[in-house]
Amino acid sequence: MRLLHTMLRVGDLQRSIDFYTRVLGMRLLRTSENTEYKYTLAFVGYTEESEGAVIELTYNWGVDKYNLGDAYGHIALGVDDVAATCERIRKDGGNVTREAGPVKGGTTIIAFVEDPDGYKIELIENQHAGHGLGA
Repeated sequence: MRLLHTMLRVGDLQRSIDFYTRVLGMRLLRTSENTEYKYTLAFVGYTEESEGAVIELTYNWGVDKYNLGDAYGHIALGVDDVAATCERIRKDGGNVTREAGPVKGGTTIIAFVEDPDGYKIELIENQHAGHGLGA
């Protein structure tokens, strides 16, 4: 088995595609539309779906906002320099909600940003990715 994708419901598909591609640097891999059930899907990612997990953005026609609830946590992305990535995201119009710095109780450098629908995205410096809190 392997992880294929994570699905997020979005209120404005083009706004979300713009954020994930322009601000986070992913590529739009494919889109599809279901007119019978009134939804559109857009798949974005850093690699082809056959090579790694991607994000499925689902737009249900006529729904522009969702209650995110408190069960969802975040998506994590590995980056070379968290502080520089935050600055670039901010410059490109993204919302940085936690500045770059060590995770509480550890040394791993992280930050948080959020997408236009309020989904949290954690940035983790690549040198610490997969190491939990760090040493």
